[in-house]
Amino acid sequence: MSPLLDSLVCCFVLAGVHCVQQVQWLPCQFTDEQVTRNQEGHFDTHLIHRQAMLQFGQKGDAPLNPHTITFLITGSKLDLRRYVDEVGAEQLECELRRYSTEGIHVHWPSQEAKEYNRWFTCTLRHNQGRFTVTGFLRHPSDHAPPGQQDFRSWSVITDTEKLTTTVAMVIRTETPLVKASLGSQEKLHCQFNIDHRGANVTVEWHRQHHGERIKLFSHSSRTKQTQGSGVGLKALAGGDASFTLPFTKMKSEGTYICSVLVNPLFGSMDVNVHIEEPPRVSLNVGPILLLQEGSEHKVICEAEKYYPLDVAIVWYEQDPAALDQRVGAPLPKVLPNILLSSHKHNQDMTYSLSAFFYLQASVEASGKRFVCSVSHHSLRMPIKKSFILKVEEPSSWMFVITVSFIIITLMAVLVVMLLYLHSARKPFSQADNQRAHQAFISTPSSCLSSSPTSKLPTQLLLPRHVSSGAVDFQIVPKNKPSDSVMWIREFEAAVRNDGEQPPPSLDLRLSNYREI
Repeated sequence: MSPLLDSLVCCFVLAGVHCVQQVQWLPCQFTDEQVTRNQEGHFDTHLIHRQAMLQFGQKGDAPLNPHTITFLITGSKLDLRRYVDEVGAEQLECELRRYSTEGIHVHWPSQEAKEYNRWFTCTLRHNQGRFTVTGFLRHPSDHAPPGQQDFRSWSVITDTEKLTTTVAMVIRTETPLVKASLGSQEKLHCQFNIDHRGANVTVEWHRQHHGERIKLFSHSSRTKQTQGSGVGLKALAGGDASFTLPFTKMKSEGTYICSVLVNPLFGSMDVNVHIEEPPRVSLNVGPILLLQEGSEHKVICEAEKYYPLDVAIVWYEQDPAALDQRVGAPLPKVLPNILLSSHKHNQDMTYSLSAFFYLQASVEASGKRFVCSVSHHSLRMPIKKSFILKVEEPSSWMFVITVSFIIITLMAVLVVMLLYLHSARKPFSQADNQRAHQAFISTPSSCLSSSPTSKLPTQLLLPRHVSSGAVDFQIVPKNKPSDSVMWIREFEAAVRNDGEQPPPSLDLRLSNYREI
C-alpha cells in the first residue's frame, strides 16, 4: 500500500473515532422514585435526584466513571447519537427515568426468549430549544418483574451499578416551541422509530388548553382506521407523524401532544404553540413637528394589534449633535412623566396601548429627535418611530398673522365697496328717464301750495341732488305729502338760485330707491 493511501486511511479512521467520541458519554440526572404507603393507606411517591452517566459502547465495556451509575447503551438498529449528531455534548441536557409498563409483559421482538425487561427512558434536550429526543432503553433481566403493582416495588439501583441497555424506540420533535402569528400555517414536527419492522403502531395528536383536551388525529396501523386530519398517511408509514395547522387563530394556542403507542411502550412529545402577533406602531405627528415657541402639543405613540398582552413603550430624546456620531455618542435620555392609556381589548383578541406626553416647545429643544421604542415578545428588535422638533420664535408668527389679517380685511372692504357702487350707479333705461322727467315737470310747487295732497300722484319722483347736469330722484308715496312738498320746494329754490330751469333733456336717474 502506498504511503499516500496509508495516510488517507489513517485520517479517515481518526476522523471516525473523533466523531464517535464527540458524544461518547453524557452526564445525566437520574430521577429515581421511592414509593411508600402513608397512614391513610395511600401511596406517596418521592423523587430522588441522583447523578448518573450515559455511556455509548459495546456490551462488556467498563464504565468510564466507576463511581457513579452508568447506563451503557450498546449497538442496535437505533443509535440515539444519530438524533443529536449535529450538536456537541455541552449543548445537551440529559435526564434518565424509570418506566413502568403497569404490569403488562409483552415479548419484545429483539429480545431473547428467556429474557425479561426493565425499562428506562432517556430524554435529551437541546439547551436552546432546538429539539427534544426521548429514547426507551431496554435492560434485559433474568428475573421476572412483579405484577401490576411493579411501579411500587422498583428494584434497587446502587450508586456504582452499571446497566447495559439497548434503544428500543425513539420519539423526537424539532419544534418543542412554536411561535406562530395569526393566519399562518405551522408544521408541528413529530418523528418516531422502532428497532423492528411490522410493529402495531397507534399515533394520536391531542390539543390541551385551559384543562380541556381535544383529540385532533388518530391512526392505527393494525386496524387501518383514521380519525381527524392534519397528518399525511404516506409520511406516517415512514415514521413522520408531523401535524399541520393550516390557519392559526387565537384558539389554536395550547399544548399539542404527539403520542406513539407500541405495546407495552407509550411515548409522547409536547409541542407548545404560542400565538405572537407583533404590534403596529404609529405616531400622531409627521417626521418633522413645527411648533411656535411656548406652545404645547400632545404627542402619542400607538401600539396596536399585538398579542400577548405584555408590551413596553419608552419615549426618549436624542441630542441633534449626537445624531451623526457612531462612536462616543451620548446615550439617549429617557423622557419622564410618560402617560399610558388603558389596554384596549380588540375583537380579534389582540390588544392596543398608547403612550403619550405633552411637549413644551422651546428654542433649546429645537432640532432634537424624539424616539418611541416599542418592545414585545414577538419582536427580536424593538420597533422605533421618531420625529424631529422645529421651534420658531413668536415674532415671525405674529408678523405673518398680522399681515394676513390686514390683507384679508382690505380685500373684504374693497369687495363690499365695489358691490355698493355697482348697484348705486346702474343707469336708468330711456323709459325711466322720460317718466321721471314728466313727473317732475307736471308737478310744480304752485299746484301744491293750496292743497298739497290733492294733486300728488300715487308715486312721485322727487329730486334729491343736482350735480353736473344730472338729477337724483327719490320715489315717495303719497301718504307723505309734507315731505314731498318740502323736497320740491328745496329743489326749485336751488335751481332758482343758480338761475336755471331743469331742461327737458335733463338726465334723470334713480339712486337707492328704485323700488317701493
